[in-house]
Amino acid sequence: MATKGTNNPTLSDVANRLDPDGSVATIVELLNETNEILKDATFLEANDGTNNKTTVRTGLPNATWRKLYQGVQPSKSITAQVSDSSGMLEAYAESDIDLVDKAPDPKGFRLSEERPFIEKMNQQVASTLFYGDTATDPEKFTGLAPRYSAISTDDTKSGYNIIDGDLAGNDDSDNTSIWLVVWGPNTAYMFYPKGSMAGIKQKDLGQETAVDSNNGGLYQVYRTHYKWDVGFTVRDWRSIVRIANIDVSLLAANASMADLNLLMIKALHKLPPGMKTMGRPVFYCNETVITYLDIQTWQKSNLQLTYQDVQGELVMKFRGVPIRQCDQILSTEGKIA
Repeated sequence: MATKGTNNPTLSDVANRLDPDGSVATIVELLNETNEILKDATFLEANDGTNNKTTVRTGLPNATWRKLYQGVQPSKSITAQVSDSSGMLEAYAESDIDLVDKAPDPKGFRLSEERPFIEKMNQQVASTLFYGDTATDPEKFTGLAPRYSAISTDDTKSGYNIIDGDLAGNDDSDNTSIWLVVWGPNTAYMFYPKGSMAGIKQKDLGQETAVDSNNGGLYQVYRTHYKWDVGFTVRDWRSIVRIANIDVSLLAANASMADLNLLMIKALHKLPPGMKTMGRPVFYCNETVITYLDIQTWQKSNLQLTYQDVQGELVMKFRGVPIRQCDQILSTEGKIA
């Protein structure tokens, strides 16, 4: 397995390496507190400015059983080049000067006032990772759902790695998904613009005059500009599995509901042999799914879930693979055909 922090760095690893004064590292730490994905996701520098070009092998060369004195036809593998773009997410945080200056720790108080802006940016990146589509929102980056949007029996297409979790044959729109992602340089990773400080910028703009939206009055604030340039790329579509069409209402009703343990076992076996050792495999699901997964497992005698203390944090695992709760995964997904 790739070594964490060197060949397979997380955002924290990158920030600690590039950031001399620790300001970006502080922001990354706050981001990690509100986005479980950032604890796992691989972050690499883009290889084409703000974009990342990836060469994907779409076909293998042919080999021939040769008879004596008989020639072999030469062949070559088939590749395709994919270019993923990054998105620019920005926010301006403002704190009333009087509140900041009167605080015992003005710097710490100001950061606490700006925390909701950082959290909102974090949530937007997480949401874009799952549902972003540059075809409809060119200012964002393309996430997972557009890449895994139609079930296929063709094992050369990404739809082959979509598992149908619908047992009742419903066509309603209260569905959700479980994602299995293997994070790594040769599987799937996030990227930041070349030459940037992990794609994150924080600039103190000092004192500014703000306008009260209620009465038009003026008052002084400290203003901070936050900017996050980030993208996502998939080098090998086989490293990601989507369990789609999980009917949320059936989970709640405890009738004809999806067997989450069974579906997750199927997802693990969708990964080719050796794929799990190429990076960090992680399951992602929202609060509803992780709750019923825990309930279903508790009701079974052959438990699949375990809990492990990782640096003071209790991490749920399924057959050794961590499970992260990410509430940016919707419970209002349409049916994946």
